Amino acid sequence: MNDYARIEKAMAFMVAHAAQQPSLEAVAEQVHLSAFHFQRLFSRYVGVSPKRFLQALTLARGKQLIASSQSLADTAEALGLSGGSRLYDHFVTLEAVTPGEFKRQGEGVEIAYGVHPTPFGQVLVATTPRGICRMGFLAATPEAEILAQLAAEWPRCTLRHQPDATRYAVEALFEPPRSAAPGTLSLHVRGTNFQLNVWRALLMIPDGQLASYSHIAQWLGAPKSSRAVGNAVGANPVALWIPCHRVIQQSGALGGYRWGLEVKRQVQAWEAAQHLESSDSA
Repeated sequence: MNDYARIEKAMAFMVAHAAQQPSLEAVAEQVHLSAFHFQRLFSRYVGVSPKRFLQALTLARGKQLIASSQSLADTAEALGLSGGSRLYDHFVTLEAVTPGEFKRQGEGVEIAYGVHPTPFGQVLVATTPRGICRMGFLAATPEAEILAQLAAEWPRCTLRHQPDATRYAVEALFEPPRSAAPGTLSLHVRGTNFQLNVWRALLMIPDGQLASYSHIAQWLGAPKSSRAVGNAVGANPVALWIPCHRVIQQSGALGGYRWGLEVKRQVQAWEAAQHLESSDSA
């Protein structure tokens, strides 16, 4: 069992048993490590201690939900200036497929792809020369299906298995040291104008915070479009970097997630734990 697989199994165990608040020793036993070695491994790859991760799991989801009386953009700006929060839109550039690229159907474009481990399971990452065009969890969508989707969207492209060219998309999220300032990361995605606007809105939700579908609809100036927003969130082609995991129902219920609700719980807890850590150290 590799390190990422151990972290994935430990997180799943903690999510399933959060109400019982399992001890460090109990979680370490699940991945066949001593408590000492598990603590070091988990903290290295997740960026927080197992105890902090459990604390984040027990937080009321409603406390993380952005207040509806404050616009999403205002919230993001305020939290971004507070020092500890990372705003994705500060260093993630989302570029749409141009009409010319659409017409050429990927002719002359090489798409590199590779499969990489993460604490939440294996992901397939695909990149064009302009950025990440696809990132999805294989537990939810098999590799062959993702590649078939890419081939359908870019029928004249050349698909090449080049994991060395795609590894950066995962390393930028998980590889220590996480405190290093990230460079600009580009996404190159295809969608309708409405989908692109929704995905850009998702980039405005800060780390450790959640927004509802109705918040995003209001921010887009279309308050009655919550259902359409939900469909656009569900069509997100780039897991994690376009943070659709930060969107929940207005009631505080988890809502859907195209890569599985267990993964959504884990990712939310991971981000909330890091947010708690940065708040305490501020």
